[in-house]
Amino acid sequence: MTPQQLQDWSAQSLDLVERALEDWVPLEAPAGLGEAMRYGVLDGGKRVRALLVLAAAQAVGATRTSEGRDAMLRAAAAVEIIHAYSLVHDDMPCMDNDVLRRGKPTVHVRFGEAQAMLAGDALQALAFEVLTPDEEPGAGVMPATLQARLCRMLARAAGQSGMAGGQAIDLASVGAQLDELTLRDMHRRKTGALLCASVQMGAVCGGDLPAQSPVWRALSRYGELMGLAFQIVDDVLDATQGSDTLGKTAGKDADANKPTYVSLLGLEGARQEAAELLAQAHVALADSGIDAAMRAPLAALADRIVHREH
Repeated sequence: MTPQQLQDWSAQSLDLVERALEDWVPLEAPAGLGEAMRYGVLDGGKRVRALLVLAAAQAVGATRTSEGRDAMLRAAAAVEIIHAYSLVHDDMPCMDNDVLRRGKPTVHVRFGEAQAMLAGDALQALAFEVLTPDEEPGAGVMPATLQARLCRMLARAAGQSGMAGGQAIDLASVGAQLDELTLRDMHRRKTGALLCASVQMGAVCGGDLPAQSPVWRALSRYGELMGLAFQIVDDVLDATQGSDTLGKTAGKDADANKPTYVSLLGLEGARQEAAELLAQAHVALADSGIDAAMRAPLAALADRIVHREH
C-alpha cells in the first residue's frame, strides 16, 4: 500500500468513524454532561485504535456483509470512546494533572473536575451501550454472542488487566528505577492492551474465529507488538518534540520523574526497540496467511505508528 493509498483509505475510514461518533455520543445528557462528553471525544485524535479495528475487520472479510460492517463500526467507535474516557480521567489533577490534550484544554480545565469525572464515567458506560444495540425493525441485528465477545474484550482491555492496571503501576512507579520486564508489563497494560484489543475486536467481526487458529494467533501477536511499539514511540516523541507538535504537554514524563523506555534504554536504544517490534509485526502479518492485499492496511498502519512524528 502506497502512502497515498493509505491516506485515501484512512480518510474514508475516518469519515465513517467520525460520523458514527457524532451520532452515538449524545449531546442531550443532563446538566451539560453531553457537551463535556462530546468535547472529550470529538474533533481531535489520530483514531489509531479505530483504524486498527477497521483494518483487522477488512483483513478477515468483515466488510462483505452488512452485519460485519455494522459490528466493526460499533467496535471502532467503542474503542475510541473508551480511549477518550481514559484520557479524561488520566488528565485530571489526581492523576497526571495535564492541561492540554489534542491541542485544546483538557476536559477538567474546560468543564471542571466534577463534570470531567462524570463525563469519563458516562463515556465508559456508553462504549458498552454502543456494542449492545437495540433491535430495530428492518435493521441487521448483531448476534448476542458477538456482542458479548466484543464487550468482554473491551472490558478486559480497560480494567485491571489492562489500562487501569497499567495506570496504577505508572502512578506507583514515579521516581522508581524499573527494569525492562516491569516497564514492558506496565506499557502492555496501560497502552498496549487497548491497541491489541482493537485488532482482536476487528478480527472477530468477520465471523467465528477460533482462539487457536493461525489467523487469530498472528493478528493477536501483531496487536501485542504494535501496542508496545506505540508506547515506545510515545516515549521518544515526549522526549524530542514540543507541545505544539504533540498537541499535549511535552516532557511531562521526565518532569514527573516517570520511568520510560527513553530513560531506560536511551533515545537511540528506544528507537531501535520500536524498529525491531515493527519488523516482528510484519512477520506476524505474513504468518497469518491472509492475502497481502487484504492485510495491506494493517501493514501500512504499523509503519505509520512507528514512524510517526506526533
